[in-house]
Amino acid sequence: MPLHPQAEAFLNQMAALGNPPMWTLTPEQARASFLALRALAGPPEPVARIEERRIPGSQAEIPVRLYAPPSDQPLPITLYFHGGGFVIGNLDSHDNVCRILANRTPTLVVSVDYRLAPEHPFPAAPIDAYDALQWTAAHAAELGGDPARIAVAGDSAGGNLATVAALMARNRKGKLPVFQLLVYPVTDATHSQPSYEAYGTGYLLTKETMQWFLRHYVPADQDRRHPYLSPLFEKDLSGLPPAHIIVAEYDPLRDEGTAYARRLEAAGVTTSVSCYAGMLHGFFALTGLFDDASRALDESAAALRRAFGTLS
Repeated sequence: MPLHPQAEAFLNQMAALGNPPMWTLTPEQARASFLALRALAGPPEPVARIEERRIPGSQAEIPVRLYAPPSDQPLPITLYFHGGGFVIGNLDSHDNVCRILANRTPTLVVSVDYRLAPEHPFPAAPIDAYDALQWTAAHAAELGGDPARIAVAGDSAGGNLATVAALMARNRKGKLPVFQLLVYPVTDATHSQPSYEAYGTGYLLTKETMQWFLRHYVPADQDRRHPYLSPLFEKDLSGLPPAHIIVAEYDPLRDEGTAYARRLEAAGVTTSVSCYAGMLHGFFALTGLFDDASRALDESAAALRRAFGTLS
């Protein structure tokens, strides 16, 4: 369908600001610019309890933020990894998403502030993601959570880390999550999918910006088809938990998200896909701008409830 009118208005608004493209900025400048979009997320929803922690990782301490809705019983847990191309984003950039998922599911959300490139290039972020998953599983009870009901979730680069953490858990015989919620996930670091050419210019996230992200994230001598960079190229995806994948029509990452869904299904993993017609990359977190953001978050909460066995 044509570009959604709300998406078109947003692109016009961004163009009127005249800001330089992200790929021309330093990582520090890009981080500040990205956080400025937080104001477009709308007012934060109240959550019963928010707690900041630093948990031990195998290479570094990992800051996390817990969001807990009211409950007198152990809650299912959703481990959330923010988007931002492995270079930008933090706990604050996706605060609204975590609040909404906590309330609408309900679930205890553990938001993970994994290490960013270029200061910490690949594989620092996947290591932190895996470590956070294993720590959360081991300490679920003390957090007020249920260790038998842990999901991984994330958008964009965070979607990559969510599924890679599950893949690493399978490979290392660690604690597997029961579900994957992947929102326009990065699954192909070679940028070879057709949607890169169809929507790689003029729709907020550009091919040049993705190339900028990956130049910072991936060492020059690293094979970009490594499964922990590009899970689409993992030879065997069997044994991974069920997944729900959300993609946006006007997104250069659209085709790698749907291709990954097909690979999961072919491997015997129960997988569903939802494509938001007329939408752009990034819409999921911008609840103050896009009606479809709220709809996608409702859909995500429902998918989590089904996975957790709490759908009413």
